[in-house]
Amino acid sequence: MDIPIYTYLKLKMSGPCRVITIGTSFQRPYECEVKNCKLALATLTSEELAAIGKDITEGVPDVKQAARSFEPVENVKEVLVDPDNSIDKMVRISTALSPK
Repeated sequence: MDIPIYTYLKLKMSGPCRVITIGTSFQRPYECEVKNCKLALATLTSEELAAIGKDITEGVPDVKQAARSFEPVENVKEVLVDPDNSIDKMVRISTALSPK
């Protein structure tokens, strides 16, 4: 039976004559901890992204329905593209837009 002692980064196990103690440096556990933190962050991020994607797909409009109708929306006004030109090229813009 072996007993990991995380405080001292030691592993103790019974040997044929006495207790065998295996130690390590602090660098390797630190590297493992950093890698585990990055993995945990990536896992949480992917779960959040999946939840956001689920919310987005529920609110997506039906593309087939939107492609069929080109009816103007309310609060639309027609404006000449080039007021100096006598050709009637008009564009429709919303009246709810800001003056900028």
